[in-house]
Parts: sequence; C-alpha cells; structure tokens
Amino acid sequence: MKGISKGFIYTAVFLGVCMNTYAGNKDRSGQAGAMELNINPWARSTGLFGMNTPNVYGIEAMKSNIAGLAVDSTSEVGLSIGDYLQGTNIKIADFAVAQKVGEGSVVGFNIMSMSFGQIPATNFFNPDGYGSYQPTFLNASLGFAKQFSAHINAGVQATFVSEQINNIGASGLAFDGGIQYVTGKRDNFHFGIALRNIGTNMRYTGTGFSINADQPESSPTFGVTAQYPSDKFEMPTSLNFGLAYDLYLDEHHLSTSDSLPKHRLTVLGDFQSNSFNNDYLGGGLEYSFRNMFMLRCAYRYESGIGNLTTTSTMYVGLAFGATLQYRMGGVKGHLLAFDYSFRPTQRPANGVHMFSIRYSR
Repeated sequence: MKGISKGFIYTAVFLGVCMNTYAGNKDRSGQAGAMELNINPWARSTGLFGMNTPNVYGIEAMKSNIAGLAVDSTSEVGLSIGDYLQGTNIKIADFAVAQKVGEGSVVGFNIMSMSFGQIPATNFFNPDGYGSYQPTFLNASLGFAKQFSAHINAGVQATFVSEQINNIGASGLAFDGGIQYVTGKRDNFHFGIALRNIGTNMRYTGTGFSINADQPESSPTFGVTAQYPSDKFEMPTSLNFGLAYDLYLDEHHLSTSDSLPKHRLTVLGDFQSNSFNNDYLGGGLEYSFRNMFMLRCAYRYESGIGNLTTTSTMYVGLAFGATLQYRMGGVKGHLLAFDYSFRPTQRPANGVHMFSIRYSR
C-alpha cells in the first residue's frame, strides 16, 4: 500500500508540474485552435458533461481520462454518433476499439470525424456564391493503459489532428496522460487526474492563401502569385481533477457480505483548468439498477456562464443521460450497451444529442 501511495503522489506532482509548464493565460481566451479535441462524443460520459475523470472506463476513456481504458482489462468496440448544436447541421461520428494485450494492459484506437454540411463559397468577385465546400475535421488516437494494481491504473495517448477547409488545411499531434486511484470497502472511492492536449503548434497552409495579381510596374504586365502565410496556434491544453463516491443504497439489506448490491448512487465532482478558456467546476449524480439500467445528470459551472459576453461555452443548464445494457451469459458474459445523452445549449442552437452503442467481452 505504501508503494501505491508513493506512485500516486509522484504522478499527481508530475501532472501538476506539466500543467504549470503548459498552462496558458486567460487573457488569451479563444486563441487556441483544434477545439474539437475538447469534444467528447460518448453518450455515457456526456450525460455527466464529461466530468467522469475519476471513474470513466473502457473506450470512452480515450476522450476523458486515458487511464480508464485499463479498467477491467476488457476488449471492447463502440460507435457513437451525434447531432452537435442541433440546427447547425454539424454531425459527429466516432469509432473506437480496445484490445487486451497482456495482464492488466489494454491498447485502444479511436477515430472521430466532424462534418459541417455544404457551405456556400464566396469571394470578392462572387459575393453571392459560386459553389460550395465541405470542411472536415478528423482526429485519430492511439492509447495505452495499464492496471498496476487493484488500486491504481495509468495511461498515455497520442492523437493526430487534421482540419481541412476547402483548399487549406492544418495538422498537428497532441498527447494525453492520466491516472486513476480507487479504494474503499467495495472499491467505491475514486480519484482521477487527466492532462490532455499537450501538443505541437498548428498552422493553416494551402493554395487558399495564394492570390493571383498583375504586376503593374512591369512592362509588359505579367501576373504573379502572392502567398500570405497564416499564424500558428496552440492546442487547448487542460488538466482535470475528479472525485467520485459510490453509495450502495441497499448494502445494509444484503444477505451476505459477498452479495452484489442492486442499487448504486454515484456522487462525483470535477474541476477542469483550461489554458485558453474559463475553468470549469461541476458535479453530477448517476443511479444504477443492477448495473443494467442507469440514469445520470450533471451541472458544469464557469465564471460568467450566465452572461453571453463573458461565457466561453455554449452549454447551459443540466446535462442528462441514460444507459441500457445487458450482459449475455452471466456475470462474465459479453456486454451490449446503448447510451443516450442531451446537453442544453444557448440559442440559436438547440442542444447536443449523442447516441452510442458499445460491445465488450
């Protein structure tokens, strides 16, 4: 236990030092790019505003706290789709797979894409449009996590980021690290830290920054191509601290100490320090019946959230979600799960709906 505590303390200190190194200035709010890295596409997590840093597990941990990928050391595959900011025609699709590769070790791959529909193309000579284009954002992650003991697991991840907008594009590489610690009579106390999106700078390049013009001072006049470079931008680095506690509501009515409780209520809290946005602070609840049916809700606060001129998020109000899952073949059988979540947003958008399906064995 002493060794576990030491490893936990060292990891927490390491992540704290990293955050101090990469933390940004809030005066630069809105100046980071690749903000899609902050979008969590998994419905089970987004029903809690993605604040399940301490107890997230499985493939969805690759979008929250990579350490959770190693929980239970299972093999899993999942698909998630969503209508992001309903009414804007923005769609999200995410596919992930995780494979156990050794005792307590799991490797995962996640790919997420965003489409924005057909956008009219205009320029100086065609202000009413001369066609359309379709931006595409894509990021692909490769992660590894390991359970070092019954109490602690940790993981690392690398994400390739690609943004293509008509005839210009940008790419970069981001890295994540995380740790989870669990203790208690029934392993019901959870603590998690996740450092996300430490990466390379990105810069848009392409023919879209070129302008063809005549050189009037030459004789005869001939055309030249001028290239206007864009400025580079940084990744949206963040650090999450989270706590969760499982309350087994029927624990005192169990026939034996080995009996499994039917009713669980999890209380969680989370703090997220953002390099380029306001910090987030929030909490949530999740109720589970026989680990087959779950309901959850959460609220996330930031400074100035009630003021349109000071808030840096579209989200307002309570997020909520539900899960229906069934384990085929008993306690150790294959698991099939369906998840849904909704997050309310400010107008003119009409909220974010996410749907996920997961299969594990």
